Amino acid sequence: MSVAAIIPAYNEEKTIGDVLNIVCEVSIIDEVIVISDGSSDGTVNLAKSYGVKVIELKDNIGKGGAIKAGLKECNSENVLLLDADLIGLRKKHLHDLIYPVILDKADMTVGIFKHGRAVTDIAQKIAPNLSGQRVIKKYIIDEIEDLDFVRYGIEVALTIHTSKNSYRVKEVDLEDITHLTKEEKLGFIPGFTSRLKMYKDILKVLGKSVKH
Repeated sequence: MSVAAIIPAYNEEKTIGDVLNIVCEVSIIDEVIVISDGSSDGTVNLAKSYGVKVIELKDNIGKGGAIKAGLKECNSENVLLLDADLIGLRKKHLHDLIYPVILDKADMTVGIFKHGRAVTDIAQKIAPNLSGQRVIKKYIIDEIEDLDFVRYGIEVALTIHTSKNSYRVKEVDLEDITHLTKEEKLGFIPGFTSRLKMYKDILKVLGKSVKH
């Protein structure tokens, strides 16, 4: 069962190298695709230095659109979705996410941070459906036609779609891992503004699901 790692990244030069160091060491991952979502820093050049496939989007179109661009280049049966700003990622985390899906014990796994940092642990405990660390069978994510519409609401869209269609979902604890918050990456005001935009995308997805 082949596995592709799809990593959307927007100005993540500080952390994407550490993520790729681990991803590229996991033998059960067959292809690694980084999508630069309009990055203006060194994200692209750093990702290319690892010999992985890099897609450069000219404009920032949002996480859903970036992942959709990656899926078009994906030849694997299963998709590992990872954030590019992870801190403390280990091979065990990826094995724990991947194996339940490739062994057909789950259709999607969702990684939940545990014992990382309080700020991210609490956020995921309150809203585990917002976790960006997942493995999903590719045919399932392909069923969602409007990934570019959902932008930063893609995790909620995946959760709603798998629930409506009774797919098997398994939550996986990811010990000692965290990520940079938007406020840490961008500064408080720009980060908070970016967070509000993300929540707006999430509400848009939730509103659309209610209509259906």
